[in-house]
Amino acid sequence: MKDRFFAIISALTTAIALLSLAPALIRAQAPQKAAAGATTFRTPWGDPDLQGEWTGMTTTPLQKPTDGRVVITDPEILAKEYDKDPEETGRGVGTYNAFWREYGQPVPGQESLIIDPPDGRLPAMTPEGKQRASRSRFPADGSANPEDRSPNERCINWEITIDGGVSTWYRIVQTPGYVAINQYRMHDMRMVPLDNRPPLPDDVKMWQGDSRGHFEGDTLVIETRNFNGKQLVQGSSDKLRVIERFTRVDANNIHYEATLIDPTTWAKPWTFANPLRKDTEGFYEYGCHEGNQAMTGILSGTRAEERKNAK
Repeated sequence: MKDRFFAIISALTTAIALLSLAPALIRAQAPQKAAAGATTFRTPWGDPDLQGEWTGMTTTPLQKPTDGRVVITDPEILAKEYDKDPEETGRGVGTYNAFWREYGQPVPGQESLIIDPPDGRLPAMTPEGKQRASRSRFPADGSANPEDRSPNERCINWEITIDGGVSTWYRIVQTPGYVAINQYRMHDMRMVPLDNRPPLPDDVKMWQGDSRGHFEGDTLVIETRNFNGKQLVQGSSDKLRVIERFTRVDANNIHYEATLIDPTTWAKPWTFANPLRKDTEGFYEYGCHEGNQAMTGILSGTRAEERKNAK
């Protein structure tokens, strides 16, 4: 009964929030070019316009390889490579999960998404960070309960997107005073205020953290903190801070980069850059549980093992 009550309250809160945004959403028309000669796009109320649906799917790895592997940074060369037989190129067919991955395009001129440190590698980790990063996402002796499984497997939350892998899509909607970012991962929807309000108290923790934004010239800067630490990002803790920067380059591209700061995890902050391209294929609802038999199979198997061992 309590769960149904909270579900109703949540739905009413969402509906009220959307209704309050309705007048501004009506005003939020398609991007309009600024005065002649300008290269920036502006909303009707004068903010840099980042609205639309964007994708950052890419083959460029997060870190620069150290095994001598060559990273293709030219989209045309990559297209030719993927026209070849997978066995010929040494790619093979991959795991069954490769079915869900869309490879996108390489980031031109970048051998890694990490741009700082300059070597394209993650900074040294603290002992505490190494210990967190070494934790298995899955229990070694089976799963007694759904809570034993990882948050993304339970369709609760994905970790922060820091690569160009599965589901790197963004839908951005702006109103005066707010930016809404819907990311194609679980239920991710961030309502980012732009009114200089103070952040939440440090003891208020959330899956997606607490975001505050402002414009620096044509760049939207969003700082997020107050993560709950339950979803590890390269071993990060609840002390993680993420500073994102979105800059509209032209009609079809946004320069995106993010800096991750967590002194309990890394020796110094690090930054990755992954350009976002206009998505022309449409944005669909994320159906995590739809047709997903994984949790049922995992827990049923554990129950069977328990019955077998009991005998």
